[in-house]
Amino acid sequence: SLVLVCILMALWAVAHLNSPGYGLRALRRTTGGRRGSAGLTGQDANGVPLRRSKRGWMWNQFFLLEEYTGTDLQYVGKLHSDSDRGDGSVRYVLSGEGAGTLFKIDEKSGDIHATKRLDREEKAYYILHAKAVNRFTNEALEGESEFIIKIHDINDNEPRFTKDPYMAQVPEMSDIGTSVIQVTATDADDATYGNSARVVYSILEGQPYFSVDPDTGLIKTALPDMDREVKENYQVVIQAKDMAGQMGGLSGTTTVSITLSDVNDNPPRFTKSLYEFRVPESTELGATAGLVPAEDADIGENAEMDYRIVWSDSPGTFDIITNRSTQEGVIVLRKPLDFESKRQYSFRIQVENVHINPRFFTNGPFRDEATVKIIVEDVDEPPVFRRAAYVMEVIEDVPRNTAIGSISATDPDGKETLIRYSIDRRTDMDRVFNIHAGNGSVFNVRELDREENTWHNITVIATEFNNPRQMSRVPVYIRVLDVNDNAPTLATNYETFVCENAKANQRIQTVSATDPDDPIGGHRFFFSLAQEAAGKANFSVRDNKDNTAWILTRRNSYNSLQRSVYHVPVVITDGDTPMQSSTNTLTIKVCTCDREGKMKLCNAEALTARAGLSTGALVAILLCVIILLMIVVLFAALRRQKKKEPLIISKEDVRDNVVSYNDEGGGEEDTQAFDIGTLRNPEAIEENKQRRDIVPETFYPPVRRPVLPPTRDNNGDVRDFINQRLQDNDSDPTAPPYDSLATYAYEGNGSVAESLSSLESVTTEGDQDYNYLSEWGPRFKKLADMYGGDDSDRDS
Repeated sequence: SLVLVCILMALWAVAHLNSPGYGLRALRRTTGGRRGSAGLTGQDANGVPLRRSKRGWMWNQFFLLEEYTGTDLQYVGKLHSDSDRGDGSVRYVLSGEGAGTLFKIDEKSGDIHATKRLDREEKAYYILHAKAVNRFTNEALEGESEFIIKIHDINDNEPRFTKDPYMAQVPEMSDIGTSVIQVTATDADDATYGNSARVVYSILEGQPYFSVDPDTGLIKTALPDMDREVKENYQVVIQAKDMAGQMGGLSGTTTVSITLSDVNDNPPRFTKSLYEFRVPESTELGATAGLVPAEDADIGENAEMDYRIVWSDSPGTFDIITNRSTQEGVIVLRKPLDFESKRQYSFRIQVENVHINPRFFTNGPFRDEATVKIIVEDVDEPPVFRRAAYVMEVIEDVPRNTAIGSISATDPDGKETLIRYSIDRRTDMDRVFNIHAGNGSVFNVRELDREENTWHNITVIATEFNNPRQMSRVPVYIRVLDVNDNAPTLATNYETFVCENAKANQRIQTVSATDPDDPIGGHRFFFSLAQEAAGKANFSVRDNKDNTAWILTRRNSYNSLQRSVYHVPVVITDGDTPMQSSTNTLTIKVCTCDREGKMKLCNAEALTARAGLSTGALVAILLCVIILLMIVVLFAALRRQKKKEPLIISKEDVRDNVVSYNDEGGGEEDTQAFDIGTLRNPEAIEENKQRRDIVPETFYPPVRRPVLPPTRDNNGDVRDFINQRLQDNDSDPTAPPYDSLATYAYEGNGSVAESLSSLESVTTEGDQDYNYLSEWGPRFKKLADMYGGDDSDRDS
């Protein structure tokens, strides 16, 4: 069959090459127009008719097979012009794509050859231009013409898939023929020429689970009811082959990784039919009593479950919720447990899938049930009070150590355990109450006052006698009942005045009363004038029977000059038992009023008694007095300071007086500037040295103090010299009363090596011998040469 195919392809190529549409056709050049007639196109400047010359040659496309493997150059075709007489005067020129590199032309014969192997997938055709010129004059014999060299395709490229590998998913339990994924392969060969680019798909690995469409590459399921729980991942190898899948075609492969996605086809199941848990009776509400796991072969949302209690012997004691992260049932305590009252609980639970697929109802039911048994364990519990809180009442005037109430607690474990009672002192800091440790009786140890504290909130602690760690607390609220033990008083400090022109029986004030007691029926106050003031009273008190009273005048006029202030004793009595009363003094000032009864002026005593001075006003007055005193003292000090004349009249700051002399010395040769002997001998100080920075009023000669001559003991004692000069300066009456700078250029005496300065030669009578410098070694050789020579050398 391969031989037959080759023969058919060869016949097809020959037929196409000999067809009129292919190959080279040479036509003789003519001067006539179309259809043999002269084509007149115009005239030149001399009137000579112009005729269009037609090309005497033309050709169609050339064809060339790609991937030529021969040793000789591949022949493309031949160019020939009618003007070529074979004498070598015609030269053929080739230009365009690949001319001179991929394609070469013989200038004499016009033969075209390809110099390299060509690949159609890189470039399918080349456009070139050819012309014939005179070899000697280089004139064009033929106009330039364009032709195309097309590359014939051969099957030299295998199909390639667009991806490698492919990833795909398909639901488990899918029917036969369910589409999974479509793969695509491309072939770089020419799809318009032969079957080189015609691809056929086939499956190499993955049967019998999957199949592939040979034309489209669509992969489908080939087996029904593939179960993800049995096998989840499949590797399928797909082949793409060109030449329509015939023998000799090229092929390529790819891998398709197919995963079965989960569907809810498995119901949940409990691992056991009976779950048993032991829970201490002291477990707090909301705590976990146990975990109940259920298994589901599915994954993700298909494995989500809900738990619930379908039956219980004690409803509401326990509850079950779902842990969404682990899909476990969590049993939670909702009511307190008591070992002494109930020691065991039993209930049934159910688990069910949240998301159910109707397609798999036949695999159900998608629920399961189990029994849970809870056993309560006994623990040593703290004492339990009979009440959650206690409220007690006591009257405020009871004596100390009076029993107020009793607290009782028992051991819930059923044992005859002794209970010890105490008060949490953090709730009774003043230690007003106490409790009997054995029977729980609460009594007061201090007197009670309702007006001070109406309620007392304390905490009582009950502790097991044998196990002090077991304790309980209970709040106790003690209310103090009222007893009428406080007398009523005036409600406020009334500022009452009476006009001098007041009329008799005129109301000048309305008063009321207050009482800290709190009677059950409310307050009832009675007002009256004290008996001792009733006979000679200037004012009267009228009780209004509504807990208020009026203060009335008893005469027509009052004189502030005769008496400016009246004190009226008012007796206030309450209506409770036992009756309490008090006498309150009401101060009434006599003032001058206008005709309408408005106060205009009161006397000094009345004004002082009424207004007074507050603490803030007194403090302000005191501060003003202090500030005035400080200003006076400061002013006097400034006046006193101005009277003193300064020793130095200068605009500059006179606190420091440093005198600067910018005089330069003459160096070592200047012996007139100063006397070195003075520096060496303090006795040489000038007799009458005066200060240059002040002008003293009178001249006081400096105090001369004897100076010890330099000896072996005190030679060079600079410190004594400085101290002596300091003392002289302090005792100098002409010295100013501020700091000044005194410089003492005193070197001191007593140096073993004595001074090396040449300045000493000024006060020295004889010459000094410097020969000893040569004995000090090579370091002092230069110095010995300078001072150790003869006198003649030094003079020179």
